[in-house]
Amino acid sequence: MLKPKTRWNVKSVDENKVAILAEELHVTPLVATLLVNRGLDTIESARSFLFVKNQTFHDPFLMKDMDKAVYRIREAIQNKEKIRIFGDYDADGVTSTTVMMTTLTKLGADVDFYIPNRFTEGYGPNPMAFRLAADQGVKVLITVDTGISAVEEAKLAQELGMDYILTDHHEPGPVLPEALAIIHPKLDDSDYPFKDLAGVGVAFKLAHALLGEMPEDLLEIAAIGTIADLVPLQGENRLIAAKGIEQLRVTKRPGLLALMKVANIQQEALNEESIGFGMAPRINAVGRLGDADPAVDLLMSDNLEEATELAVEINDINKERQTMVASMAEEAIREVEENYPPESNGVLIIGREGWNAGVVGIVASKLVERFYRPTIVLSFNQEKGLAKGSARSIAGFDLFESLSTCRELLPHFGGHPMAAGMTLKIDDVQELRDRMNQIAGEQLNEEDFTPVTNLDGATTLAEASIQTIQEMSLLAPFGVTNPKPKILIESVQLASVRKIGANHNHLKVQLEDSENHKLDGVGFGLGHYMDEIAPHAKVSLIGELSINEWNNIKKPQIFVQDIEVDHWQLFDYRGKGQAEKWIADIPAYNRKIVIFSEDTIKSYPFLQQHPDLVFIENEEDALLLDCHDGHVVFMDMPPFRNLLKQVVENKNPARIYAHFSHVQDHFLSTLPTRDHFKWFYAFLAKKGPLDVKRYGDDLAKYRGWSRDTVDFISKVFFELDFVTIDNGLIMLTTNPKKRDFSESVSFRRKKEQFELEQELVYSSYQQLFDWFNHILIHEAIDLEEETKQWI
Repeated sequence: MLKPKTRWNVKSVDENKVAILAEELHVTPLVATLLVNRGLDTIESARSFLFVKNQTFHDPFLMKDMDKAVYRIREAIQNKEKIRIFGDYDADGVTSTTVMMTTLTKLGADVDFYIPNRFTEGYGPNPMAFRLAADQGVKVLITVDTGISAVEEAKLAQELGMDYILTDHHEPGPVLPEALAIIHPKLDDSDYPFKDLAGVGVAFKLAHALLGEMPEDLLEIAAIGTIADLVPLQGENRLIAAKGIEQLRVTKRPGLLALMKVANIQQEALNEESIGFGMAPRINAVGRLGDADPAVDLLMSDNLEEATELAVEINDINKERQTMVASMAEEAIREVEENYPPESNGVLIIGREGWNAGVVGIVASKLVERFYRPTIVLSFNQEKGLAKGSARSIAGFDLFESLSTCRELLPHFGGHPMAAGMTLKIDDVQELRDRMNQIAGEQLNEEDFTPVTNLDGATTLAEASIQTIQEMSLLAPFGVTNPKPKILIESVQLASVRKIGANHNHLKVQLEDSENHKLDGVGFGLGHYMDEIAPHAKVSLIGELSINEWNNIKKPQIFVQDIEVDHWQLFDYRGKGQAEKWIADIPAYNRKIVIFSEDTIKSYPFLQQHPDLVFIENEEDALLLDCHDGHVVFMDMPPFRNLLKQVVENKNPARIYAHFSHVQDHFLSTLPTRDHFKWFYAFLAKKGPLDVKRYGDDLAKYRGWSRDTVDFISKVFFELDFVTIDNGLIMLTTNPKKRDFSESVSFRRKKEQFELEQELVYSSYQQLFDWFNHILIHEAIDLEEETKQWI
């Protein structure tokens, strides 16, 4: 067996709906399944989703307070009043700021922007920044991607004589700020048709309303923030992303071109992954380590030379961020393992002085990936007595809702069900830890702490064609609620398997089914699986389908993410040296190293102190051995067949490692035939008594036998009363009774030992597999059937 790393959840689907979509839209059944799984189970909704670029945006004035905001901003522009955009330091906030700055500049406004410093000011609006704005003559203050939880700051803006317009998308709290206008799609009394816009999406709607037409040139900026903020890629978010990606592939904006260059992104091949893993991390890095202003300057730059300098600077900051994250993650992992082990902590909350508050969210994500627990990572400022941090969650645990029950501990707090940011007193960290662990204990069970991989469905090798994969691209761009399709391929053979990569840590496979369909696969970081999959095993695996193009030849392939073997496996280590090394590579879970003879330890001294060593001396030992779901290593030969059978019978081991070491001198190279016995008997009859001790070696040499053969035949004759033996002198008895060789205990044992040696040591892999399989599977089935008859 090989257990998967995660729980595979294959979505059930209405096959009738799949058939209708496949026929009406002329797509493959797999693509139709993907649509139904995403809730697109009607012809109209599926067609609209597939051909998203034909859709139109909602009227921005459907959003509550949009008319108030537009009226006041236009008035400010007309009266040349100073306007300030107050943004956030992440990619969503940076792109939101860029959208509003570009729009208001185009309209001739007297406008600038302000993004708070993460370290000196923290998240969101703050009194110092608002007072500074008032002192500098700002009359209209517009927040983007922030502000919905800043109740006191809104009051301050009013006291300072500024008109406050709030645009945000984060979860509204129980009390809303007092503002001239709150533009937010999730307000309870909002009628806006789409609730899940990113911060930049809300800013984009305000830009649309101000300009009187949809700003096509800003879609590329809006797409970056939308994809970076991990909002659901459906509805208007999907429309923004799809059209924005299309524009990014042909953009002339100097800042974006420079950013693509330092991120090694091929512009014409850019997709949502290029944004999510290439562009967004670099934009985010600026605000994580310092002021986010250079990121806005980059996106707004109209000079390629200036943009190139900014992009290089930002790329260097990102490299610094990566180094910092790696170091902090190592420290955080040790902190968890030494002080807050996951076995006793349903929520991990750790903090340390000196940790950079700008990257704690990334470190939290890495801890979730490592330990699969909701995680909060905090940076302590002992001088101020404050802890700033970020939280990341797992499926089934709503962070925002859970943290909301602790609001009195969190003076600054906001976020989503899966992520949140906060500030609290260091003295309150333990109480927060206790309360969050209590909540987790009430909401989560042991199964919840095993990661889940949601799969869109199962497919066959025949269905995994180039046509299917090309049709699947119609579902792009992929993201939250529209994930890149993951599929299951069940019970196929590995026609070939090998390790690849400089460190041999990747896996290259070719899958094959009973109808000779083949599919290539690559598993990055899965090279170790080669040692955990036995020959002829049937594997099931999950992954993402793609098209591999090389030398103008296109072939379907799968990027393998997880593998399962759901039956017992046999690993043939017969004759393999360096036993200490290969035993150490066997998974330690319920590992049993079985020996039947203590003499075996002389050949393998390292076994003497090995904690997994089990000596099977008799049938009672064999019956008591618990190897259910375990890994059993047979180091040497059993003295008889039934002893080996009783070790594994009805115990369902996951894997059997067959070594069956034996010393050849202890066994006959062949079992003596009847002719051997006949000649020796005739020799004794003709020559008379023989002193075996004195002449046994000469006789063996004369016949071309081993000395063991001479002694064995003599012993069998003695047990059958054909001869007498007195101090080595062997003599025929007078008128012996006719008896069969099977009546000799020595002959029976030797015959069984010889046959067992042929079955276990000299058999082929398939023969040995069949031998064990008969015991593990067929005899178990026979026993089950027999039991049913008695019930």
